Amino acid sequence: MTNQSIEAAVAKDLLAIKAVFLSPNDPFTWASGIKSPIYCDNRITISYPKVRKQIAQGLAAKIKAAYPDVEVIAGAATGGVPHAAWVADILDLPMVYIRAKAKDHGKGNQIEGRIEKGQKMVIIEDLISTGGSVLGTAEAAKREGADVLAVAAIFTYELPKGQANFEKAGIPLLTLTNYSTLIQAALETNYINEADLQLLQRFKEDPNGWLQA
Repeated sequence: MTNQSIEAAVAKDLLAIKAVFLSPNDPFTWASGIKSPIYCDNRITISYPKVRKQIAQGLAAKIKAAYPDVEVIAGAATGGVPHAAWVADILDLPMVYIRAKAKDHGKGNQIEGRIEKGQKMVIIEDLISTGGSVLGTAEAAKREGADVLAVAAIFTYELPKGQANFEKAGIPLLTLTNYSTLIQAALETNYINEADLQLLQRFKEDPNGWLQA
């Protein structure tokens, strides 16, 4: 599959299994307070063998092409962990997972598994909005001595703030599919109409002001 065809195939899968809901005329409210026309829960993908296999194979192929020298795959807890396990298996690489914060008991680990100083790592996440959470896990990995090559995710909202945060952190982002591809797939499958599409496009450009535009 080409990059474009895998992007479209995964986007259609996410819609078909209802991992993604689009509701431009009755928006969802995110934890941050943002009114959003989209709700995405990629954890649902783990219940669909065909979908999760395509995701794992797609992520593995992208990582291998961009970072052939990768030495360890890390899962960002919790959504990235199962996908990281499947990708590490395909690439025959060690795998670790990174908690949002260190445990408050035992050894106080934030990273579970074993990494070596200087080990080249790609971190897997299921969803990117502003990127704050996974960039925090990347910082934790760096503190433990990992060389973080990139973050690889199933889906990104393509929000300007997210793109700026990755640029500021100096960490590349690879994604299997994205918001632009998803809303186009939704139009092609009659999930939304042309008027909905315009609203949805405005959200990507201005997540705080799209409803007033």
